[in-house]
Amino acid sequence: MVLKKVVGQKIMKEVVRSNAKADGRPGTEWRILIVDKLAMRIVSACTKMHEISAEGITLVEDIYKKREPLPSIEAVYLITPSEDSIRLLMRDFEKPSKPTYKAAHVFFTEAVPDELFDILSKGPVVKFMKACKELNLAFIAYEAQVFSLDSPDTFQYAYSPARVSERGSHMERIAEQIATLCVNLGEYPSIRYRRDWDGNVELAQMVQQKLDAYKADEPTMGEGPEKARSQLLILDRGFDCVSPLLHELTLQAMAYDLLPIVNDVYKFTPSKNAAEKEVLLDENDELWVALRHQHIAEVLKSVRGYLKSITESKKMRQSEQQTMKDLSLMIKTMPQYQKQLSMYSTHLNLAEDCMNSYNGYVEKLYPVEQDLAMGTDVEGERIRDHMRNISPILLDQNVSNYDKVRIMALYVMIRNGISEENLTKLIKHAQIDQKERDMIYNLTHLGINVIADDNHNNTYTVPRKERENSYKSRWTPVIKDIMEDAINNTLDERHFPFLGGKRMAEGHAPTGSARFGNWQKEKAGVKNLPRLIVFVVGGCSYSEIRCAYEVTAALKNWEVYIGSSHILTPKTFLNDLGLLNKE
Repeated sequence: MVLKKVVGQKIMKEVVRSNAKADGRPGTEWRILIVDKLAMRIVSACTKMHEISAEGITLVEDIYKKREPLPSIEAVYLITPSEDSIRLLMRDFEKPSKPTYKAAHVFFTEAVPDELFDILSKGPVVKFMKACKELNLAFIAYEAQVFSLDSPDTFQYAYSPARVSERGSHMERIAEQIATLCVNLGEYPSIRYRRDWDGNVELAQMVQQKLDAYKADEPTMGEGPEKARSQLLILDRGFDCVSPLLHELTLQAMAYDLLPIVNDVYKFTPSKNAAEKEVLLDENDELWVALRHQHIAEVLKSVRGYLKSITESKKMRQSEQQTMKDLSLMIKTMPQYQKQLSMYSTHLNLAEDCMNSYNGYVEKLYPVEQDLAMGTDVEGERIRDHMRNISPILLDQNVSNYDKVRIMALYVMIRNGISEENLTKLIKHAQIDQKERDMIYNLTHLGINVIADDNHNNTYTVPRKERENSYKSRWTPVIKDIMEDAINNTLDERHFPFLGGKRMAEGHAPTGSARFGNWQKEKAGVKNLPRLIVFVVGGCSYSEIRCAYEVTAALKNWEVYIGSSHILTPKTFLNDLGLLNKE
């Protein structure tokens, strides 16, 4: 998958090496790189500091923070074309006799609005600008097949009645970000959307307009016999509110749900008297990539198997059940294998931390959640009385309020809404507060029937496939069925129509122009396979992310990419719900 590679190459070639000499060597002068929040995340996701330093970047600074003037050094700006970022750029050069930097090479993540471009062009900064370019790179390549727009507030703009007046302008912004993703993948896809939420068709139309403008500038975008089949599918979060709430037993989803992982950093103490370690869970760690979608039982088995193979090959004696104490001793006695063993130590810790949480309290919640999600028991028999399993959990003082809300929300959804009286009783039993009540009631803003009445809406539900899942996991995220059906051309077109009512005609090339010339010349490493790009408005979960990899691996002749405004954990999803409808 080329997403991170394409983005990394583009940053290095067009930004970091922007003042390379004619013979291709980097400029002799040191420069500093100045970024805003989104740009920093784009850069850090796909490049390493040592790579940037090797090209003459001596420092990376935040445009929003107070910075030391360096008038003898040139600055490279990679910023979002927002009013704040442009104002701060201009402020660095507002006194021509005392500029903060010697010169400015300015790169915008995406197209600059005309009104902001006019303001910029009239300021004294223009005299110091050696470059001004729109990169069309307004997304984060989070993983090989996953992108994020780094926009968690999209959830509120999309679904809160209090933000309806601001929705249009916000959707315009994320449409541009989605379009830049397609541009960088070299795609001009047919666009489909879920009909049940009006915002989807609005967003689809905006994305189409943006793509048409890019296509006019680069007519070869999306060309090729296979590329004509590529699709962009836009979904709202209401299509499946079950998957983001369930406890998971695959490593990545489980870890981000149960452990305090912040900004992908996992903290742990390897042994009793050892110092705390911090590890970044990203794709530079090959073991993480190999294990992240495995069931937790398989992870423990795999890591212990890796350790056994190392110790046996090094003629080390060890027990079948490797303990952390044993592992610490091995690291000390085998310093030459410290890096390798330390990596295994990290993932053994991670898996054991997950298992400790599971055995502590998730074990009793998990089967009840699976029953609620499926509507059937392990034997496949329909469950007539869910309350028999739910009541003990709601009355249990050791179960957190978040977990009680998860169970109650799942119950409301399996019943397609319950009476106000019954919901009040559940809330009273669970002893949850107003904020947590709102998490349940606010599901209604996502099109979920919370309170049953004669007028409740009957939204279309995707037909579920029979699957044989290993271990105790019976639920498969709805998105996996949707992905497979979209690729197999069996997705119901009444409920997931193509924009304009039919597939885009091959070779459709609108006319138009772009301010800074052609961008999509670079196609290195891009395979000529059709792609399904799925975008979820308002967050996607780690279990849904896993589905993109599973479908790609199973089909082989398609690539599936998944992205959203942001990545969800069950807790962030509930917090987002709790804030809906607030002024």
